[in-house]
Amino acid sequence: METQLETLKNKVLEGYAINRKDAILLSQMPLESLCSAADEIRTHFCGNDFDLCTIVNGKSGKCTENCKYCAQSSYYRTEVESYPLLETDELIKQAEYNQQRGIFRYSIVTSGRKLNRQEVEQACESIRKLRKTTNLSICVSFGLLDETEFQMVKNAGATRIHNNLEASANYFPNVCTTHTQEDKIKSIQAAQKAGLSICSGGIMGLGESMEDRIDLALSLKKLGVSSVPINMLNPIPGTPYENNPRLTEEEMCRIVAIFRFILPNAYLRLAGGRGLMKDQGKKCFQSGANAAITGDMLTTSGITIQRDMELIKELGYQVAPV
Repeated sequence: METQLETLKNKVLEGYAINRKDAILLSQMPLESLCSAADEIRTHFCGNDFDLCTIVNGKSGKCTENCKYCAQSSYYRTEVESYPLLETDELIKQAEYNQQRGIFRYSIVTSGRKLNRQEVEQACESIRKLRKTTNLSICVSFGLLDETEFQMVKNAGATRIHNNLEASANYFPNVCTTHTQEDKIKSIQAAQKAGLSICSGGIMGLGESMEDRIDLALSLKKLGVSSVPINMLNPIPGTPYENNPRLTEEEMCRIVAIFRFILPNAYLRLAGGRGLMKDQGKKCFQSGANAAITGDMLTTSGITIQRDMELIKELGYQVAPV
């Protein structure tokens, strides 16, 4: 098996795109060797640059969608705070705080199926003022917008949109029924037509199989996604997934390594759930991951910017605008 792993690694380094059969084979490889090979691929294609971003919960709660993992869904009884779209001054205050601590990218995330037109206009005004008052790259997660709305966002100064596929196409109906994965893909493609880059990934630990995870990675590759959040489910009381078992750090390392083989050029971003790991993701950053969301998550606590900066330096990475 070691010989097969070495052969696949070398083929990827030479530009080969691995297929589903190859990826399933990787899932059976010795973990330490797999992670080492994935890290070699990461170094070859991405160097030691590390993409660190922060997110702000720009609009919280009362979501009309029934995603089973989410505390913000109106379908479930959780203790999440609800509030409308944040005013510009508050968004700038948080952005400046992050910039002063060495962050290059700032993402505004809102609850709901999508922002309405009035909210989009308000958000665009905030983005314009953020671009004038900070040097941050702005990323937004405003739901299932159309091309015209994405063009408004781009014209305001945003450079990237976030829209997770969450799971494989086959497994997605088990996760959410109020919208489809095809709805998400159409919205992603609309953003691409508007000239925005894409951040899209998924959540591990929803009950999916390793084959589902591989299919998700292959879908992201097909869409040309360059920033891929890999979330580990944080089972939230009151949601249908509250009793789901947590994945182990070893399982997360294997997932990250396989994603690196499939997406050799991407920034694989540890996101939600990283704070549940005893090492705060250190082993995953040695298994092919080279990006992270730092600070607080949307409805759960994250890891401080200072601690992440120390960890990134310890591992030999350098935080860079990418």
